[in-house]
Amino acid sequence: MEVLKIATAGSVDDGKSTLIGRLLYDTKSLTTDKLEAIEKTSKQKGYDYLDFSLATDGLVAEREQGITIDVAHIYFSTPKKSYIIADTPGHVEYTRNMVTGASTSQAAIILIDARKGVIEQTNRHFFINNLLRIKNVIVAINKMDLVDYSEETYNAIKADFETLMEKRDYQDQNITFIPVSALKGDNVVHKGENFSWYDGKTLLEHLEQLDKKDVFNVGTPRFPVQYVIRPKTDEFHDFRGFAGKVYGGELSVGDEVVALPSQTKSKIKDIYFYDKKFETASRRSSVTITLEDEINVSRGDMLVKVGDMPKIDKQFTATISWMDAKNMNAGGKYIIQHGVNKVLAKVDSIHHKINPDYSGIEEVDSLKINDIAKVSFKLNKPIFFDAFKDHRTNGSFILIDTQSNNTVGAGFIN
Repeated sequence: MEVLKIATAGSVDDGKSTLIGRLLYDTKSLTTDKLEAIEKTSKQKGYDYLDFSLATDGLVAEREQGITIDVAHIYFSTPKKSYIIADTPGHVEYTRNMVTGASTSQAAIILIDARKGVIEQTNRHFFINNLLRIKNVIVAINKMDLVDYSEETYNAIKADFETLMEKRDYQDQNITFIPVSALKGDNVVHKGENFSWYDGKTLLEHLEQLDKKDVFNVGTPRFPVQYVIRPKTDEFHDFRGFAGKVYGGELSVGDEVVALPSQTKSKIKDIYFYDKKFETASRRSSVTITLEDEINVSRGDMLVKVGDMPKIDKQFTATISWMDAKNMNAGGKYIIQHGVNKVLAKVDSIHHKINPDYSGIEEVDSLKINDIAKVSFKLNKPIFFDAFKDHRTNGSFILIDTQSNNTVGAGFIN
């Protein structure tokens, strides 16, 4: 079954957790004990409605403050699809959590409180989705019940957001506007009776009809080798296969490929998934590939199609989301993990900090936690990479502190 990963974003009290809880409730995805706990807690709080935010806010601090602090992953399925929702915090001090939650998502839901409209936080949420090249973005204008389901309010917020869209640098985005009331359940899973003026799809209907071409950016196939398989049994005495996951496109039997970094050429002989053979390995499929020639390929190497070479270099410039309490400074040394490869890197220069509310750039000497900036690196050995805008997987990496071994940043190659 197809799996769709969705990132949510919204300001404090915009109703993200309530919206997700409503999705779970109306798709009958809540367990009986969870539903009973929500009913009991809602009564204890004196509510005359079910507080669906309790379905997702798992930390005690989240429940006490009524805000989302950490990234929570929520799983549910319909007969058509399986979904993973990354419920990310919306406050500025948790920008790094938003980046983490959205970095592996194929679609995003940005919530806007109908009473407040587009605010500074909305700019930040849209900026991050733009930075991470999220192709399908749903703008859910929530709490429409608190503005009497006003079409005029909806249209005004939509117009303000469309003005914000003019600032983006990633134009290949599908933006969909949906008016909802997460608390009442209008236009989340079921059509809202109070939206006679709205003839679009509900939130779930829109998610259900999303096709792979609507959520994945078209790229060239990249096959990082995770493991070399040599069974050395009587039946498979001469078998030598390369296990990994296909990113960005498809690979087929007969394709002429180049092994990196050796740049030796061969052709794909067979494609296996467990004990079955396939003619084509589709995007994001985990397979084992054999080649027609006995060439040297090891873990960390990459197979690419002839004519579709990535860049091979010992330096690059990237947009960095800094996630550590200790500042990043020019000259600092870190480990860059790019796919399965780890290389030692030095910060060559910090060009500027990027304000994620679209207010411009700032000259800075160092990066603080939650900062986003343009940074150049020099590596101790070359890696094979693409620009993030062309290939989300092969254009991204994480930064690891050499002393603590903590992940301290995420990078997106320019």
